[in-house]
Amino acid sequence: MSAMDKQPESTSAAVEAPPERFCAVISFMTAVLFALLVGTHWGTIRHLVDRWTHDPQYSHGFVVPVFALVVLWSRREMLKRLTWKPAWVGLGLLAIGVTVRFIAVQSNIEPLDALSLLPTTFGLVLLVGGWSALSWSWPALAFLAFMMPLPFTIESALALPLRRVATEMCTYSLQTLGCPANAEGNIILIEDIRLGVEEACSGLGMLMTFFALATALAMSVNAPLHDRLILIASAIPIAVLANVIRITATGVAYHLGGTDSPLAQMIYHDLAGWLMMPMALALLWLELKFLANLFVAEPEAAPLPLMMAKPQALALKLPMKATTT
Repeated sequence: MSAMDKQPESTSAAVEAPPERFCAVISFMTAVLFALLVGTHWGTIRHLVDRWTHDPQYSHGFVVPVFALVVLWSRREMLKRLTWKPAWVGLGLLAIGVTVRFIAVQSNIEPLDALSLLPTTFGLVLLVGGWSALSWSWPALAFLAFMMPLPFTIESALALPLRRVATEMCTYSLQTLGCPANAEGNIILIEDIRLGVEEACSGLGMLMTFFALATALAMSVNAPLHDRLILIASAIPIAVLANVIRITATGVAYHLGGTDSPLAQMIYHDLAGWLMMPMALALLWLELKFLANLFVAEPEAAPLPLMMAKPQALALKLPMKATTT
């Protein structure tokens, strides 16, 4: 009996010890992963930071890693079932990432250089933590693609129609508000004021930012798959709406204050940076609440209960037949 009494104590000690060692392993492996990634792609990361700093369309790149950490935190329950078993297939992905970066540096192709971060990151996670670690972290790793610049051809193909849509919608909005606005190409004429919808006003930057924001929210919330897909797709109309509001407000300010209006300059620069993101968050939150009440799961149909009568009651209700002799 004494041997059996001692067995649960040793078992409980074996269960309590691994979480502390597990946290230490996670911290060490994360540090190794980060050091390897920075060491192999230092030039790539430096070019990305420079692009985020000087290109307004990709200024959201600074917050993408923060969103990725939020996605990881939302999946923290999976850490309890995570087992660290390195997978050597990670060496293949790591070799692909290094090869792609070598080709990009030799050919001076910046988007390809940035793209090499993805196979390298996935390969390092497999090499350090294995498939279990990848199953926990892959959404956050894939989310890092939002901080990479688009190729010039794709960027131009998206910017041109966005500029045209923004020009037409803003002209209509200004006319609705009583401003004498007319569109000539990508220029909005407000009396003698020429408001040009340039590439920076196309809304491509907002589109990329809102796509990243909607995707991070869809990965973090506990909602059905169709609600998440609708949430991600809604980034397009939300980005267009936010851009139209910004340009329309700028046009109204120019109409009221003239070409030297400080209010118009403040709206054009500060409104985009400080108010568009909270507005997008509020719209996405309202949309999520609307979808939660729009699609209601129907209760499962159950068979109606059968009311079985007692034999004595049935006997009393049966008509009595007369018998003749």
